[in-house]
Amino acid sequence: MLPARIRIGEGRASPHALHVMAQNYLIGANMSLLMVAGLNQGAGRIIEQFGSDKQKELYLENIYTGQWSGTMALTESECGSNLGDLSTSAVKNEDGTFSLTGNKIFISGGDQDMTENIIHLVLARIAGAPEGSRGISLFVVPKFHVNADGSLGKGNDIVCTGIEEKMGLHGSPTCSMALGSKGKCTGTLLGEENKGLSMMFLMMNEARLMVGAQALSCASSAYLYALDYARQRIQGPPPAGKDRASVAIINHPDVRRMLLTMKSYTEGMRSLLCYIASLEDKKRVSVDSREKERYQNLIEILTPVGKGYVTDRAVDVCNLAVQVFGGYGYTSEYPVEQLLRDVRITTIYEGTNGIQAMDLLGRKLQMKNMGLFLDLINEIKNTLAEAQMINSLSALCSRVETAVNMLCQVAEKNG
Repeated sequence: MLPARIRIGEGRASPHALHVMAQNYLIGANMSLLMVAGLNQGAGRIIEQFGSDKQKELYLENIYTGQWSGTMALTESECGSNLGDLSTSAVKNEDGTFSLTGNKIFISGGDQDMTENIIHLVLARIAGAPEGSRGISLFVVPKFHVNADGSLGKGNDIVCTGIEEKMGLHGSPTCSMALGSKGKCTGTLLGEENKGLSMMFLMMNEARLMVGAQALSCASSAYLYALDYARQRIQGPPPAGKDRASVAIINHPDVRRMLLTMKSYTEGMRSLLCYIASLEDKKRVSVDSREKERYQNLIEILTPVGKGYVTDRAVDVCNLAVQVFGGYGYTSEYPVEQLLRDVRITTIYEGTNGIQAMDLLGRKLQMKNMGLFLDLINEIKNTLAEAQMINSLSALCSRVETAVNMLCQVAEKNG
């Protein structure tokens, strides 16, 4: 049973769309620091959905309340994004626990002293399991063992062997981790054997949308910094007119072009992520099975877009912010150079944007006889029909309709 305070639906009834937007303030202030707490919700959800009653009792409350933190321990130096090639191994003990041995890299929040405990969700292969992705299992491996009464016990044999020096995210401890270097790393199986990758995808899909939210937050902060600077920075006369007095650079056409580009991208990114979040809310409250399926179809096909497109555009926005600041933007005296360094990782982790493209075209487009894609197109066409009733949008609608028709032609050729 879940602890009474955190049973499903209790204390977590706020809309997901509100949650995504509230994240903007926190991530926008310091993306790297929020990395430590960013995976708690996903880790909790996996334990809540697939864990045993005992695992839920021991871990969930402290994870959801932030008393403990959670990580995803997936990546290894030799396998990278191809998790089927991982080499971390697990051997079953007589008491039902497992002894794990291996090394992980790029573990966000892998070790830190801000929380009392760290709950690692570790992908490993049980001895004798099939090769490839079919033989991967998922384990709960705490930094400190948790006693039956919930108190903390001795330290586990999972240690940080180094903090990776990164281009950005300097406030986030990104760790290489050694499991079982003393032969005493113990964990418990989460869910069924050999089903680890499918379970982890639940957390990974949430994490991909969180990465989109991270990118949006950086882009939004960069735009607001650039806008404020452009209003205050006095430099050069306007390009036209007799008055040759210097003006704020926001009056210069090229700066206005950059700011308008940044604003357009940022508002579009925010709308897309809010829309995906609203689909989660609608799916949660819907009682119609077909409607629930349609919402999930839209979430599935838009997730790689929400991660891939948003992060690509966010890098563009942060890059333009540096340009608006000019030479000052390239110095650490102003904040936009940090935002550009921090946001750059979002196109890489949780599946590079090339992998997102492969997922969209190679998997999502084909699923259910293109049913996901057709649901998306129908949703766009319904929105266009409503927009065409508004005079100020009619011209734009025809351009969007042309683009949608081209998209359908491309999809049919690749479907």
